[in-house]
Parts: sequence; structure tokens; C-alpha cells
Amino acid sequence: MAADQEVPLNAIRAFVTIAREKSVTRAASALGTTQSSVSRYLAVLEEYLGVDLIERRGRSSELTDFGRLFANTVAEPLDTICFTAQRMRRRGPIDYNRIVVRTSLATFAYTLLIPNLQSFTSEMGGAVVDVISSLSLPSPSDSFDVLITRDLALIEPSDSWEIHNEQLVCVGAPNHVAGKELSVVKSIPMLTVTSRPDILPTWLRAMDLSSSGIISGARVDHHYLALPAVTTGKCLMVAPEIIVSDLVRDGLLKIVPGSRAPSGMQYRAYAVDRSGNPELARAFCRWLMRLCKKAAIGDSA
Repeated sequence: MAADQEVPLNAIRAFVTIAREKSVTRAASALGTTQSSVSRYLAVLEEYLGVDLIERRGRSSELTDFGRLFANTVAEPLDTICFTAQRMRRRGPIDYNRIVVRTSLATFAYTLLIPNLQSFTSEMGGAVVDVISSLSLPSPSDSFDVLITRDLALIEPSDSWEIHNEQLVCVGAPNHVAGKELSVVKSIPMLTVTSRPDILPTWLRAMDLSSSGIISGARVDHHYLALPAVTTGKCLMVAPEIIVSDLVRDGLLKIVPGSRAPSGMQYRAYAVDRSGNPELARAFCRWLMRLCKKAAIGDSA
């Protein structure tokens, strides 16, 4: 046999699968091919190595000592190669100055992210950021470079950043809240946001209040629908501080003194490894972390 014969990588992959599955038939199923094809790969590898890898005993078969040693030696490097290839895989044409940001936090995107995107664009020399909103669980076939979420899990390879620990505050129009204490929540109706049913109970527990101690107001689907009602009407709302911070700074809303409490929720940003522009995606996540830190009002508000 020629010494310079190429290493049969496909045959090695098939053999490692046989070793893991302990069966040529199950290996064929795992690889999505036929049993005869896997058997041919096994024969190719045995010919290349010049030694038997499987000892056949009637209808059953086991790895030889050499086969067991070879499988144990090559399995981990093969896994590393497959994992690295998956991380670096690109899908579709690459625009090196454009990324797609997907988020499950529509109000966060509306109130903080999108109004500040121009600063990132300028910082990165005119980079374009497309923003899409979805509450569905992302899959590796979805086309995006960055995921911003509070409650979705990302199982594909990615780098992640903890961008914000959510704080809750009770807010109202300044003319209703100025000069008042926390007891104001007992005299002004409180809006309920049905898309975040966890917020009000969490806040009430932190304030040592009960639902019977406040006046229930209207129900709305999302915070971005509730914000105009709170800024213009006589009502209060408990909301994540980060989505009302600009309205508080602009004087359109005021935080009820003593109403700040952690929700226990954390916002995270993921830059997926399969991004066509991974460096820009990671730069965006780092910028977003700085933006969230800057947006925090602090206890002095």
C-alpha cells in the first residue's frame, strides 16, 4: 500500500459511530445511510490500518483491542473537528457591514434599543442593524446574528453577555406622583400588563403589599401600549426600570419613591457562531451592555 495514501476520514467517522452505537445497523441509522455503506467504510479503514477493528462472533461483533484503542484515541479529536466546523459554518451570502438582531423583548427594543442604534452605526463606520422581534424559540435554521432575550434559551454555539439585571419600578405622571410616598399606590389605579403576569405579584411581594391593597386598573397586552396611558392618564404602572428610564429623564414619568425592587430576571445577548459577521455581532453585544449600564437610573432618581 502506498505510504502517501490519504487518510479515509469518512471511514474513521463511520467507525467511531459503530464504536459508540455498538452496532453497524445502529451506526447506519445514526449516520442516515445504509448498513452496507457503513460496512464498506469499515472495510476501507481496516485495509488502510492493516488490522481488524471488529471481531465477529456469529451474529454479534465486538471491537478488537486495537479497534477499542483506535476508537478511544480518535473520537475526541473528531468531535472537536465537528464542533468547530459547526461553530464556523456560514449560511447564505455575507454582508460584512450588516447584522440581524433578533429579540423577544419588543418594548425594550422600542424604547431603548432602536432609538440608540444610530450611535452604534456611527461607532462602527456605518454598520447596518436589522431588528426583528419574535417570541418563538429560535432554531439553528433561523437567520440572525444576535439574540437579545430574557426568557428564551439558545442551544447552538454562541458567545453570551449578561447585559442587564431587571429592576422593577412603579411610575406615574409627575402631577400624580410628585411629592407622594409609596402609599399613593392605594389611591390611584394600577395598570396590569398581561404579557408579563409575573411583574405585579413580584413587585407586591417586594413591597410587602397585597393585591387587595391596591386599586386594579385597566389591562393591556404590552408595556409599549401601557406607556401612553400612564404618561397621559391618572394611573400607575409597575414596569422594568430600563424601559421607562428615558421617559423619567425627560420628565414624562416619575418613579414613586421607594418602589424599586429586583425582578430576578436577567437580560442576555448572544452572538451566534454561525453569524456571517461574528466580529460585528460581538461588537454589538459589547455596545449593548454599555447602553444598558448607561440607561440605569440609579437609586437617586
